[in-house]
Amino acid sequence: MNNKESQSNDTPIDNETAKEENKVQENDTNGETQENAVETDKPEGATDSERAVAETAVAAAAPYSAAAGVSPRPEAAAPAKKSATGWIVLSAVLAIALIVVLIKPPFGGGGNETVATVNGANISQQELYDLLVKVNGEPALDNLILEKLVKQEADAASVKFTDQDITDEINVIKIDFPSEDDFNNVLLQNNLTMEDLREDMRLSAMIRKVLEPKTTVTDEDVKAYFDANLAKFGEHGEQVRASHILVETKEEADAILAELKGGADFAETAKAKSGDGSAANGGDLGFFSKEDMVEPFSKAAFALETGAVSEVVQSDFGFHIIKKTDYREAAKANFDENKDLIRTKLVADEVRTLSSAWITEIREKAKITNNLTKTPADGAANTGAEGGAVKE
Repeated sequence: MNNKESQSNDTPIDNETAKEENKVQENDTNGETQENAVETDKPEGATDSERAVAETAVAAAAPYSAAAGVSPRPEAAAPAKKSATGWIVLSAVLAIALIVVLIKPPFGGGGNETVATVNGANISQQELYDLLVKVNGEPALDNLILEKLVKQEADAASVKFTDQDITDEINVIKIDFPSEDDFNNVLLQNNLTMEDLREDMRLSAMIRKVLEPKTTVTDEDVKAYFDANLAKFGEHGEQVRASHILVETKEEADAILAELKGGADFAETAKAKSGDGSAANGGDLGFFSKEDMVEPFSKAAFALETGAVSEVVQSDFGFHIIKKTDYREAAKANFDENKDLIRTKLVADEVRTLSSAWITEIREKAKITNNLTKTPADGAANTGAEGGAVKE
């Protein structure tokens, strides 16, 4: 994601750039923001960086979950704030954590401890456990079964799995983020920790290590991906970071400029008076290249000294006051520094193609007993899980 994708249609993006990037929005005629115009598949409130990590992680998890018989987390159990990252991680991490960590299985007895009281009426640990099992029990158990199977296959093949393999898996996701800060902010906004994400990615990293010998990624493939995605690896032209205040009339802009010259804080003024989508961020547009913005805006921003504020600038979007906040020189991407990461990504892509059939195979040959539905109350018989599960 870059600054263009996170701002409203009033942001002074160059028209040609916008046309190229917004082909998917040709049917948008009601003045929606750029972000909203492409939200057919991403959860409400997600940014495009969040959608990027969603597509990467979901693609990684999908064949594994499908082969394992894992169903999506029910919508009713999802958090009130839906975002792509929360959706990814909660579906895999919390579904398991709620069953395995928060509630101790009562199969050995007990489970009558009170976990909440409502107007004097108790809610027992057993009631909570039963509900959690009903909502997420099968998906959580299937994930645990699959992880156990994969670990057994790895041991049988003498595959060594380390924490670095999980780090590599996460670094592949980070490719789609412009900076480490952007990545960390997505986790922070969803009340997630790096430990949560590491746990989520453990299974996909393990499967990648087991199936990696079957992949066919070549040095030529790695170089071709690098050449086609230079911007993802830090290559860019001269760039400026700027904030702006956008209003409809010259009179409004002149009045605001006078306030700024009188000592008013730029960011707070932008929040209060700018008509652009960047107002919530104090007018910050992030870094952009000359060609990213319409000419009057870009020319004025690049001409400023860092920290300086422009006079009123007119564009097709209205009247701007621009503050240049940072500058960076053009940079070249380094192939040698990124080739191992790219290889990991391409291997992971190929593994996703191979994994579905492989997981089905190892489940079919495994002896799996599922006691999830057995409770002290009913002494229910064991139930075979989907896949290669057997009843005993």
